[in-house]
Amino acid sequence: MRGKDEQQLDVFSYISSEQRVPHDHPLRPLRVMTDEALRELQPRFNKLYAKTGRPSIAPEKLLRALLLQALYSVRSERMLMEQLNYNLLFRWFVGLNMDDSVWDVTVFTKNRERLLDGDIAEAFFQAVLQQARERNLLSDEHFTVDGTLLEAWASVKSYQRKDAKNGVPPDHPGNATVDFHGEKRSNETHQSKTDPDAKMARKGKGKEAKLSYHGNLLVENRHGLIVNSEVFEANGTAERDAALVMLEQIPGTRQVTVGGDKAYDTADFVAECRHLKVTPHVAQNLERPGGVRLMLARRSTLDMPSVRGRGSVSKNALDG
Repeated sequence: MRGKDEQQLDVFSYISSEQRVPHDHPLRPLRVMTDEALRELQPRFNKLYAKTGRPSIAPEKLLRALLLQALYSVRSERMLMEQLNYNLLFRWFVGLNMDDSVWDVTVFTKNRERLLDGDIAEAFFQAVLQQARERNLLSDEHFTVDGTLLEAWASVKSYQRKDAKNGVPPDHPGNATVDFHGEKRSNETHQSKTDPDAKMARKGKGKEAKLSYHGNLLVENRHGLIVNSEVFEANGTAERDAALVMLEQIPGTRQVTVGGDKAYDTADFVAECRHLKVTPHVAQNLERPGGVRLMLARRSTLDMPSVRGRGSVSKNALDG
């Protein structure tokens, strides 16, 4: 018998969001690990908030929501709130009941600075990393480094000459028209007025240049878990500079290995890795002179016993 396509809105529901989530869903073990890490951060949360006043949104819920945004590649916090309004899986993970209202998107704007000032993100990362270390999931001798550009929040219109003086009044006080045609711009002569630390950079040949920072990761090779991260200015050598900083922070003095793409194929980077008792495995860059070929020519010098251990990156290496 054919059923009828009718929908009757029920006043009450006896099924919780906990029952809706499958028992084998990958977010279930992730929720357990997240809650364990957040419990360790309770003393930090208590210091960030006043003891009196109107209760705010729990920072645990904010962090769980931001974690969902990263896991599911939600493109904006406004879209995240829309998903959180009707997505039962998201509600369950964040910790909202079926009848709880979703907070306004500006809550993230108001609380982001507070969480950043308290180094909550770094503490949360270290708490999760400690769980992996206790379960013997981390390799302590084989690593991989890589980096990518992180687009800054500053507008391209804010990228103006450093010595610019007040010119023609803007045609619109909030979003003025800016014409860059025919103007040669570089990080030496131009700077963002709203984010001076952001640099104009591009991911590769033929790609558009954007105001960016350089994000870098150190990954252990046993299970592919991130063990360290650094954000540098996008100055052209940030990828190698950040890699050296992260490699020197590896505990111990035993010999370790690190893999990298052809961006790390420079004689200085390979030489500094050997001084840090790190064996580099980098892809050869045939489009650039030097690198592995220059390294082979200097092998007799670089193979000399090192008198330094990790934790002593030379100034020449960081200067590029």
